[in-house]
Amino acid sequence: MAHTLIEKIIMKNTGKETVTPGDIVTVNVDRVMIHDIFIPFVAEKFEEMGFTKLWDPDKVVLIYDHLVPTSAVEDVRHFKIGDAFAAKYGLKNVHRSDGICHQLMTEAGYAKPGNIVFGTDSHTTTYGCVGCFSSGIGYTEMASILGTGEMWIRVPETIKVVINGTLPDNVYAKDVILRLLGDLRADGATYKALEISGSTVDQMSVASRMTISNMAIEAGAKACLFKPDEKTCEYSQVELSDVDWIYGDEDATYCKVMEYQAEELQPVCACPSQVDNIKEVKEIAGTKIDQVFIGSCTNGRLEDLKVAADILKGHQVACKCIVTPASRKIYMEAIEKGYMKTLAEAGCIITQPGCGLCCGRAGGILTDGEKVLATNNRNFLGRMGTSKVGIYLGSPATAATSALTATITIPQAGC
Repeated sequence: MAHTLIEKIIMKNTGKETVTPGDIVTVNVDRVMIHDIFIPFVAEKFEEMGFTKLWDPDKVVLIYDHLVPTSAVEDVRHFKIGDAFAAKYGLKNVHRSDGICHQLMTEAGYAKPGNIVFGTDSHTTTYGCVGCFSSGIGYTEMASILGTGEMWIRVPETIKVVINGTLPDNVYAKDVILRLLGDLRADGATYKALEISGSTVDQMSVASRMTISNMAIEAGAKACLFKPDEKTCEYSQVELSDVDWIYGDEDATYCKVMEYQAEELQPVCACPSQVDNIKEVKEIAGTKIDQVFIGSCTNGRLEDLKVAADILKGHQVACKCIVTPASRKIYMEAIEKGYMKTLAEAGCIITQPGCGLCCGRAGGILTDGEKVLATNNRNFLGRMGTSKVGIYLGSPATAATSALTATITIPQAGC
């Protein structure tokens, strides 16, 4: 019987010979992630449920990323509770300001191909970039997993997305996922898995695939998965022979198939104030902006910083431009390669690794009537300041190019 990629992961995990969409199954969880915002609620619920020990302390990761550095007195409470929980239950995998949780989970090797991972953040879908079934859950479900190591799920249907060809020089993975979101709409993949394939995907780096899997939740997706290849194995430090079972069968049953020709794609932006409000950059070119933000778990990786540095080299930004690397490792690599020097010379404000402005923290928030072009994943009202701030989402190339003019500008081919 033919199966989709996510069905194969569930079957491998549960030992079942077959599963079909709609089945309710209990999976053995390979890893969980809790970040600083949710740790107080998880800790309280865990003890309320009567648990006295973690099912496996080595499989639990606590990451301080949203509230660093603290920008409100209440933030300190989260750190104190998190530290106390880690000490009480022997939690060793604790990251303090090392970067954004979704970057660290694959970068540090916590989420591997074929794993099933849950996290207390909706963008946990990110780890599908390496062929990991990962999804966001609430603090009650997380507390239950901490005590049992198990989680029930409903096997999701799968939407197959096939992208073939070579992307134009000024089109990036961010443009691809934004285009897909515009076509699916915000609820078009609710509790479904996205399975992304095609020759365009084969050419993409793992970092670019991360951008796509990260934003799949914006269409309601339960997961977004890529078949592991040599790039995946090098990144995740696994052998291809150990993960070559992770793929969707050609004759598997998909609830929908979406096909794209890469050469036809254009630079796009998500316009205020919904992620599926997609327009080509040329349609909104000339729109005045007050600020640019390059960073987040969507586009704060080394290749994103390189794109921005290449565009800004030898120039000066015409508006505030905040750059936030996704992790400490990326920050250091960007320094070594000279990207940070270039960005600093161009007048960018460079901050420590973390979530930063994406969640309206750690500086850079805006006020009524201001507009920002950002590379993160959400442009909801009030996310980066008041409810009267206009947030546009685009690729690092679109963001950096626009920073030079203080208006939304089409990135040039070859940039």
